[in-house]
Amino acid sequence: MTNDLAKGSDALQSVFTVLDRRTLIEPEDSGGNKPEIITGHVQICDVDFAYPARPDIMIFKGFSIDIEARKSTALVGQSGSGKSTIIGLIERFYDPMKGVVKFDGRDIRSYHLRTLRSYLALVSQEPVLFAGSIRENIIYGASSEVSESEIVEAAKAANAHDFITVLKDGYDTWCGDRGEQLSGGQKQRIAIARAMLKNPKVLLLDEATSALDNQSEKLVQEALERMMVGRTSVVVAHRLSSIQSCDMIAVLERGKVVEKGNHDSLLAKGSVGAYHSLVSLQKPDRST
Repeated sequence: MTNDLAKGSDALQSVFTVLDRRTLIEPEDSGGNKPEIITGHVQICDVDFAYPARPDIMIFKGFSIDIEARKSTALVGQSGSGKSTIIGLIERFYDPMKGVVKFDGRDIRSYHLRTLRSYLALVSQEPVLFAGSIRENIIYGASSEVSESEIVEAAKAANAHDFITVLKDGYDTWCGDRGEQLSGGQKQRIAIARAMLKNPKVLLLDEATSALDNQSEKLVQEALERMMVGRTSVVVAHRLSSIQSCDMIAVLERGKVVEKGNHDSLLAKGSVGAYHSLVSLQKPDRST
């Protein structure tokens, strides 16, 4: 048993290390600003950033981008260009080493973090579902009591209601650990219904359709486009066909914005344009 005791001791030590760790970003800072409403104007100004686990690899150096309120902004580029890092900074998963991230003209660090995040909703490539019912997963994170009709309306808006009602237990269907009882498209639509119910001012979509088959992608994309109307939306996309209707498209390369504009204006630059090159690379995929 000596080896097992030694392993158990090491495991417990790592658990207590996590429990005792003090976060540098306090979600319940009593002095933070608690706005009753935000418009959703996001600015990233002259930001330097490297991940704490890789401090020697700079992701951004003097990076800036202006994300207009109530409009959709798409972030495209090769892997490693910094698209998902922008999502992390907006959610304040990390603080920049230099520069500032602003919401409605105020430094994001001046806000009460939990209050700020109540205005945000994130739908990622691999949505987080918990070992509970579909209903419990949809209402997870809602700031107030919600009625059954509100849950159903959110599911309908997310193109999820039809498949849920076909299931034996309907909204009481058990999702399984990490949603393993559901398909990728079903999980994604439940995550969208959760975001719909939250009615966020800022919607963050991080590769929300990239792992889906064509039929599921169509249903999810319809739900997302419906949800993006009238709110600030930041869309990280690999499939460029899903972001052509966005108000602004920013093309990133190595942590810098090299082009921005709408789909038509960027394509008009011809073969010398970075966006045109990305679209050309995906043409064979779209034709199949």
